Amino acid sequence: MASTVTSNKEIVTEILPFVRVYKDGTVERLTESPFVPPSPYNQHDPETGVPVSSKDILISREPTIGARLFLPNLPPNHNQTTKEKLPILVYFHGGGFFFESAFSADHHQFLNSLVSEAKVIAVSVEYRLAPEHHLPIAYEDCWIALQRVASLSSTQHKNNDIFEEPWLTDHGDFGRIFLGGDSAGANIAHNIAMRVGKEGLQNGVKVLGAFLTHPLFWGSSEEDRDEKTMSLINVVWNFVYPSAPCGIDNPMMNPEGPESPSLAGIGCSRLLVSVAEKDVLRERGIRYYEAVRESGWNGEIELVDVEGEDHAFQILHGDTYNSKNLVKRLARFLLK
Repeated sequence: MASTVTSNKEIVTEILPFVRVYKDGTVERLTESPFVPPSPYNQHDPETGVPVSSKDILISREPTIGARLFLPNLPPNHNQTTKEKLPILVYFHGGGFFFESAFSADHHQFLNSLVSEAKVIAVSVEYRLAPEHHLPIAYEDCWIALQRVASLSSTQHKNNDIFEEPWLTDHGDFGRIFLGGDSAGANIAHNIAMRVGKEGLQNGVKVLGAFLTHPLFWGSSEEDRDEKTMSLINVVWNFVYPSAPCGIDNPMMNPEGPESPSLAGIGCSRLLVSVAEKDVLRERGIRYYEAVRESGWNGEIELVDVEGEDHAFQILHGDTYNSKNLVKRLARFLLK
């Protein structure tokens, strides 16, 4: 939630209109959606009216990583056999790696809509943010969260020092795990999928697919962009990952960079990349789609290009026709 710092303390860094950092270490986030509480079990969400329950959990104690779980309201006679279990979506919110939250109203509303439409269980990860926690900590938090989810696939998990979560063990299909994210969260989803391909998950769990909406990728080759845009993205990257090897061409930010591993190593079998006509990141998203297709990756990839919209429109303006249509498109991807 945006803070209300009003003193005349000395400012050491600011990226307007997003964030301000003071000499005493205080961080003031200027552009954030307000936090909202989860929705009680088996009740319609009071804000959106959709039949989705949610709750907040601690997914890891060391390090401390939270999450908001979303469960579509199920009929009383819901059969909990393997066939009736629901896909699991592990979701990473956007916000440039330094603002927004799994508990933010805009992301809460988006996931309510998607979970209701797709009938999936969503685990929205509350990863730690820069500048208090510089990258690659957010990537590590999200990797740990995914591994914790995968650990629940085994009946032996109760013997381990792992959290227990009945919404996942009772209703989740661990053969249908998906990753998803918007903007910086889509960047995280890509990097987590790459790590899945390299290292694998606990209990041999596989990731079936991933969707990336308006992914935050960049690199030093962006010579066709205006200077203001290039400067802002470089400033943000240096702010959230000041020690990044190769700078803006770090493989985490530039999957086509000189030090980046082959995209053929993406650890899932299906991908959906969504871009928006007015988004400055659109061309980068299309290039990523094309690079994956040409990499030799053995999977199915789709591109969704929405006309007339800008970055993260489905998060910022969730009630519009195009936002609702994109939610339906993502739901079809999860249920295919």
